[in-house]
Amino acid sequence: MSAALQRVQGLLRAARRPFYVLRDPHLLRRYARRAWTEYRRGGIGAVLRLVRSARRRVFAPLTYSDWIAFAEADLQEHVSGLQSWLDASPDTPLISILMPVYNTRREWLLEAIGSVRAQTYPHWELCIVDDASTEPYIQDVLREQAREESRIRVKFRERNGHISCATNDAFELASGDWVALLDHDDVLRPHALAEVAREILIHPETEIIYSDEDKIDQSGRRCDPYFKPDFSLELFRSQNYLNHLSVHRSVNIRRVGGWRLGYEGSQDYDLALRILELIDDRHIRHIPKVLYHWRAAPGSTALNADEKNYAVVAGRRALQEHVERQGLPATVEYAPGTPFYRVHLAVPEPEPRVSIIIPTRDNGRLLKRCIDSIHERTQYSNYEIVVVDNGSREAETLAYLAELSSRRNTRVLRLDIPFNYSRLNNLAVAQCEGTILALVNDDIEVISPVWLGEMVSWAAQAEVGCVGAKLFYEDGRIQHAGVITGLGGVAGHSHKYFDRDAPGYFYRLKVVQNVSAVTGACLVVRKDVYQQVGGLEEENLSIAFNDVDLCLKIRAAGYRNVWTPYAELYHLESVSRGTENNPEKVRRFRMEVDYMKAKWDLNPDPYYSPNLTLNREDFSFAP
Repeated sequence: MSAALQRVQGLLRAARRPFYVLRDPHLLRRYARRAWTEYRRGGIGAVLRLVRSARRRVFAPLTYSDWIAFAEADLQEHVSGLQSWLDASPDTPLISILMPVYNTRREWLLEAIGSVRAQTYPHWELCIVDDASTEPYIQDVLREQAREESRIRVKFRERNGHISCATNDAFELASGDWVALLDHDDVLRPHALAEVAREILIHPETEIIYSDEDKIDQSGRRCDPYFKPDFSLELFRSQNYLNHLSVHRSVNIRRVGGWRLGYEGSQDYDLALRILELIDDRHIRHIPKVLYHWRAAPGSTALNADEKNYAVVAGRRALQEHVERQGLPATVEYAPGTPFYRVHLAVPEPEPRVSIIIPTRDNGRLLKRCIDSIHERTQYSNYEIVVVDNGSREAETLAYLAELSSRRNTRVLRLDIPFNYSRLNNLAVAQCEGTILALVNDDIEVISPVWLGEMVSWAAQAEVGCVGAKLFYEDGRIQHAGVITGLGGVAGHSHKYFDRDAPGYFYRLKVVQNVSAVTGACLVVRKDVYQQVGGLEEENLSIAFNDVDLCLKIRAAGYRNVWTPYAELYHLESVSRGTENNPEKVRRFRMEVDYMKAKWDLNPDPYYSPNLTLNREDFSFAP
């Protein structure tokens, strides 16, 4: 009996997904005993029904508190080893922490200062400027802290000049080669500066460092972590995700003239944008660890981004000026449904010729739906459609293909060869007129009229490679919002199955961003870039992952791949190709998986986070 119970408990545990945790071991044992009775009554089917029920009751989703317990279980050992390494390192950097203060609650101010004084890394100075606070205790607290700790420098302004002015005054007190920014009511992790110093010593070419962050609510509970990607230029031009903790070289701050007055609320964003224009963004380092607690207090943007609308307005102005200084043909708009931004690129004039390549076989009705939607709903005018017929036999499809052949700006290429998606597209590209290619599946249907203009405007940028669209299932759920490498083994779609209007992880479904790859179901790229990397891989990736491989080749060649939410289309995924459900297809798919794993370092994806799961597409915490 005990062996049977153990087997049932094992079955229940196997039903637990890796992003779930055991909540009640006693309840697990009760379900195991009950399963024995259910088996005798109704067989294995009854047991499986019980397992599904038990999973919802016995196990619960991994919470942030669970993640902290798992991820930081060995934190003290890590911090001790890190500090020993730093103690043995020569030329450890002095880090100046700037903290403007204005009428901060006494306990929060003391906690902020205390978090600096508690740093395991000793080579710091805290530069505090009180911006003429009206609360009488502020000066007493700051003077006392400066008396107790010689590394604390304090200045008291006679008149309130707001945060940019106060931060500049704090910077004048700084003598370190590196500057970290700390709000007057926030908290640093005890090892924050040690992690920063390690990054500086290992990567001496570094110009900017930023870390992950979370929030602390009014009860002091940690919540709402932002596990960030490595540097993504397009995402940064959509939102200031570097934010907390950010560390700059002092010399770069001096080069741009410090913090500008009139940009209060987004003064750090404005500073970073101006510094970005002077440096190589490959020298921006991301520490994928939570090193900063942002206090979610009333009146703080940590609680609600709408709390400081003036900050959003100032950020848009700073970004617009950055775009103009960079010579981008764009205007900055507010991204709909977010407190963030859209860099809206102009469609090049004259419009470059686009070749829309659509492989098909015996899918006349589906193909017609696709092409009709392109003709009827696409504002962009300078395009040709190249249908690649891979040996259609059905009379209905052949009749429709014959009709297409007579249409203006539409061609049908007949390629009676064994199905090889990569070869079909490569052969078609060789015959295309356009300087820009749009790879489109025959199960695509246009939603937004601006889709092609939006994608072309990005693909036309010299540093941009592949451009992907926001694709939906027919029921309106998200099918594709960029590709994350390593997800599910090789690659998976970001935010798959999310609701149509969902904002996504920190609004990632609403803003333009860089991604490692995009799906070939709707992919736009310049023809010269496509040919530069040899097009799609024919020999080893005839069906699966050829689009991911193409994007990774293009990224390796120095281009940025971009996903935009402003190009919306339906994708009836795999309607035309079917599923991998016979031994030959399974064998071929496994070979393609092995090829991708051998060729590419798929994990971690620089535009994802090692703190997020590779088992789901929903940005859940990694166990």
